Amino acid sequence: MNLDHHFAARRTRTVDCIIVGTGGFGRSFLAQARRVQGLSCRIAIDREASVAASALTSVGVDPGRIVACMDAAQARAAWDAGHWIAAADLAVTEGLPVDVVLEATGDPEAGARHARMAIEADRHVVMVTKETDSVVGPILSRMARARGRVVTPVDGDQPSLLIGLATWAQVIGLDVIAAGKSSEYDFVFDPATGGLTSNGHSIDAPGLSDWLMPDERPWADIAQARADLAAALPQRAVPDLCELTLVANALGLLPDRADLHAPIARIAEVADLMTDRGGLLTGQGRLDVFHCLRLPGEASFAGGVFVTVACDDPETWGMLAEKGHVVSTDGRTAMIGLPRHLLGLEAATTVFEAALRATSSGAVAPRPVIDLTAFADADLSAGTVLTAMGHHHTIAHVSGRMTPARALGDDVPIPYYLAAGRALRRDVRAGRPILCGDVDLDEGSHLLRLRRQQDNVTDWTPT
Repeated sequence: MNLDHHFAARRTRTVDCIIVGTGGFGRSFLAQARRVQGLSCRIAIDREASVAASALTSVGVDPGRIVACMDAAQARAAWDAGHWIAAADLAVTEGLPVDVVLEATGDPEAGARHARMAIEADRHVVMVTKETDSVVGPILSRMARARGRVVTPVDGDQPSLLIGLATWAQVIGLDVIAAGKSSEYDFVFDPATGGLTSNGHSIDAPGLSDWLMPDERPWADIAQARADLAAALPQRAVPDLCELTLVANALGLLPDRADLHAPIARIAEVADLMTDRGGLLTGQGRLDVFHCLRLPGEASFAGGVFVTVACDDPETWGMLAEKGHVVSTDGRTAMIGLPRHLLGLEAATTVFEAALRATSSGAVAPRPVIDLTAFADADLSAGTVLTAMGHHHTIAHVSGRMTPARALGDDVPIPYYLAAGRALRRDVRAGRPILCGDVDLDEGSHLLRLRRQQDNVTDWTPT
C-alpha cells in the first residue's frame, strides 16, 4: 500500500493532537511528531506540568514557548498565541480544537478517565495504555463509535502491528494457524562460556548447547528442556499476555493455554513450534509468544510480531524457502514476521488513520473474548495492596492468565489491572486465581464503572 497516497490529506490539513504521559513512548512520539508533515502535537500532559515541560524541552522545543497551564483559560490563551502547552490534567484542554488524544500513561485508572473525557469531547483516542484497554477496550470503542469517533491501538506497539499482519495475511488468502510476538527481551546464549543472558540478567546454562539444534527430537521435548535450563530467568511476562488479550478481543483468536506456551526458540524454529502440525499447539487460530534465542552478534526479532500460515501449495512455498523465508522442516507451515515495534516513532500512521479516515488501526468493533486475569504465585494476606510497579506495571507475586471474558462477580477471576492498586479483602493461597470477591473494589473508579457498563452490553454486533 502506498501510505503517502493513503494519507494524502495530510498535505493540506494539519492533525492536532495531545500526548498524555511523556515517558518512553510519549517522548518518542513528541520527538517524531516534529518531523511528520501534517501532524502537530503542541500539548503534553503528565502528573506534573513541569514533567511535561521537560519532555517538550528535551525534544527541542524552545523553553520560552512552553506555557505551564493550570486551567482551561490559560490553555486557550496559550493555544491562540501559538505556544506549546504543558499541563498536569487533560481537563485544561477542554474546548481546544484538537483531533486526537494519545493516552500513554500506562496507568489503568488514569487511562480510563482520559479516554472517557476525550470521547465525550468528540476526540479520537489512540490507546497506548494497554492496561486500560485489556479491561474496558470494547466498551470504549463502542462509546466512541456512537459519536462518530474511534478508539484505536497504536502502530508502534505489538497489538496494532499484529492485527495488521494477521489481517493482511487473511486478505491475501493465507490460512493463519497462529499469531503472536516475540518477548521484549532476547535470550542470548554464548556457547563459549555456557552463559545465558536476558534483560541484563545472566545465568550459567552449559547444557543448552545440547539443545541448540532440534536434531529431529519432538518439539515439546525441546521446548521443555530449554525452559528447564533457563528456569532461573523469567519466562512469562504480564505485558505479553496483556498485548495478546487485545489481539484476542480484536480478532477472536485464542491462546492455546491460559499462560501461553512461551517457548525459547530461534527465529528459524517458529514455523515448526507455532503450529498444530507437530508443534506445540493443539488447534488453529491460536495466540502465543516466543523468547528469541540467539547467539551473540546474531540478529534479534526486536520484540516483533509474526503469523504462522499453512503452506497450501508446496511448489510455491518450496520456492519461497529457497529465497530465505522461514518454512517448517516438514514444509507444511511458514512463519511470516515483522521484526520491529518502534513505539512513538511510527504512531503517526494510527493518528492519521483516526483523524483523516475515522478508522481504527485495530478492530472496527472489538468485543470481550478474553480477559487478562490475576493469579496468585505466592500466598497473599488480607490487606495486601496489589500495587502495579515498574516499567512493566506488574504486581509482585501475581501473574496473568488469558481466560474467557466474563461479567464481574464475586466468584469470577478479576481482571489483572482492575485489581491493581486495590487491597485484598481476604487471604489468597498460592496457585489459585484472585477472584473479584477477594478484592476491595472502589465503586468510584472510572475503570470499574466502565467495566460494569461493558458487562451490561448483551449484543456486541457492530453498529
